[in-house]
Order: sequence, then structure tokens, then C-alpha cells
Amino acid sequence: MNWHLQDAKNNFSKVVQKAQTEGPQTVTVRGKRTALIISAEDYDRLSDRKPSFIEHLLYGGPLWDDELVEEINRRSKTPSRPPIDF
Repeated sequence: MNWHLQDAKNNFSKVVQKAQTEGPQTVTVRGKRTALIISAEDYDRLSDRKPSFIEHLLYGGPLWDDELVEEINRRSKTPSRPPIDF
């Protein structure tokens, strides 16, 4: 459905409700399509952003058990190999 900007402002809750139940709502300014109101569900489906590899490792991977965390923290912080001279 098309909404003139002033009508959309005056009926914002109705515009949002219609976006949730009926689909995207178009807002026009001087007869030109200017904005689109869509539901959060539609946005999530359309954006379908995949996490980066780093985000996957940090937030999406398996949880580390306490023993592994302790072992990592116990390790020496200095490199185990001597530097290579070129």
C-alpha cells in the first residue's frame, strides 16, 4: 500500500501493523517512492547475512571447557621457536 508521508506520520502504528500483516508499505513524497516500511521478519529474511569466519569462531563455535581454558592460560607467552634470520 502507498502512504503519503504526512499520512504515514499520522498513522505510523497502523503503517507498522500493516507491514507486519499485509507486507511492505511504501511511503511517498510528492508522488515519488521514498521509503519502505517492512516487518523485522521480512528484513531478517531479506538480509540473510552470514556471520564472518571470525564471528563464527568467537560466538558460534562450541564452548570451551574449563580445563582447556586453564591449559591455554598456563602456556608460555613467548614463542617456542627461535626467530629466523633472513
